[in-house]
Amino acid sequence: MLTVFSRFYSDAIAKKLVHIQRNNTTRIIVSKQEQANVVRSNCNLFEGSWVIDDDVIEPLYNTTTCPFIRSTFNCTKRPDRQYLKYKWQPSGCDLPRFDGSAFLRKYKGKQIMFIGDSLSLNNYDSFLCLLYVSVPGVNHHTKSTNQSVTVIFEDYRVSVTLFNSLFLVDVEVEPNIGRVLKLNSIKNGEIWKQADILIVNTWLWWTRGGPKQPWDYIEDTDGKLVKEMNRVIAFRRGLNTWTKWVEREVDLTKTKVFFQGQAGSHHHGEDWGEPGVKGCSNQTTPVVGSIYPSGLPLPAQIMKQVLKNMTNSIFLLDITILSHLRKDGHPANHNGYSGFDCTHFCLPGVPDTWNQLFYASLLKLTS
Repeated sequence: MLTVFSRFYSDAIAKKLVHIQRNNTTRIIVSKQEQANVVRSNCNLFEGSWVIDDDVIEPLYNTTTCPFIRSTFNCTKRPDRQYLKYKWQPSGCDLPRFDGSAFLRKYKGKQIMFIGDSLSLNNYDSFLCLLYVSVPGVNHHTKSTNQSVTVIFEDYRVSVTLFNSLFLVDVEVEPNIGRVLKLNSIKNGEIWKQADILIVNTWLWWTRGGPKQPWDYIEDTDGKLVKEMNRVIAFRRGLNTWTKWVEREVDLTKTKVFFQGQAGSHHHGEDWGEPGVKGCSNQTTPVVGSIYPSGLPLPAQIMKQVLKNMTNSIFLLDITILSHLRKDGHPANHNGYSGFDCTHFCLPGVPDTWNQLFYASLLKLTS
């Protein structure tokens, strides 16, 4: 027999469950409405501003609920939490929620592949977390090679791969020469083109020099071997090689290709209108508005130019300005990294918006 307390407790649980069920039903209805609106809309998802989201009580996930957050992106030691309260608001429409459960159902048996550097890793971890928390208790396992890591969501047979490629074009070790960055070679393409969705990124390592430079010589597109060349020119030539590979080798009726725009590093305050400020430490709010004071960076301009020249267009995830506005979004010295990180972003955080934009863009492309 139930006591008065236990009956009250049971009734309270029942009411709470009904409330949760109603809230979940409301979220599903709202999500479907949002998705339908963005599919019909012609608004530019990448033009807008960061605004406070009054509906945010807790982030979508954390290090307890998601096992994929690396210490590099873990910002639980940050003393402020305001950076988690912002959402991206496009100027002409609302950005739909990322529906991980719907994504897994729709892409059952498919392979999604992120290709690039550590900013691709930043994006990849966010994507895994958004999927994982959408289907609590989902079975998954991980497999790795020397160049890639893949998480397989077993119940859906969806595999999500990160393929490490700093330049997209090849770096090969040649006898008596050393490490050669080959601007006209993409041998890993045979693996990449098997995926159903590609999300590609490069730029971060093109300007590295000294001990951090991962090559000794550059082989130009004409086959000439040089010790050094203008890095921006090298970047443009490497990117041209990649776009030609896409047009020649990738079946765009089968594989959806997204190019992830340059994300924003924050090392010099004059870039965002605060001369004299060094680094991202103590930054707690985004740049106000939709315009970044120092404008669109040169590599982002080159990306747009090169992609525009493609015969068969791919989709540019144009995250550059919206990421640059988030000077407050970095780990700084509050993660597991020894030093200041003003290049990558906290998780949860800005990369979740990148994946929202990817999801919304995918909806528009496949509607």
